[in-house]
Amino acid sequence: MSKVDITLIDQATAKVMLQEFKSQKKDNVPVLKNPGHYILPDYKITRQRKAFKIRKHTYLTRKFRSYVALDSDNGHTLWIRNFGSLTEAIFWLESGLKLEDTDTDTRFSYGEWKQKHQEEIEDLKNQLRIAKEKKNNALRQIL
Repeated sequence: MSKVDITLIDQATAKVMLQEFKSQKKDNVPVLKNPGHYILPDYKITRQRKAFKIRKHTYLTRKFRSYVALDSDNGHTLWIRNFGSLTEAIFWLESGLKLEDTDTDTRFSYGEWKQKHQEEIEDLKNQLRIAKEKKNNALRQIL
């Protein structure tokens, strides 16, 4: 069984990654400091055109049970997508496929992949639960 190589990150780390990628966009060969697969829970990416619709701005917006998948595995490009399910985000990061009729792979189906990686998916869900519990306990101690 193959282990999924995905790291859960917080909003501050995701923002730094976005800023780093944006600052290197004009470089011929950008080199990102943190290549890999990342998931930001409880956020979504929104893009808006401002300044007379010339410049495109990217924002991280809080949204419960939404996941932003960030793929910078090649070390040069940062791919970003929103997902409503943690499992779908993991599937996209691991396979590069979206859950759409137009994007298929004959080697395996989403159902087969999900069954094969059920243990790793549950591990990531448990990490999210533990992180949320720690955050709630810290807030309770402050109040």
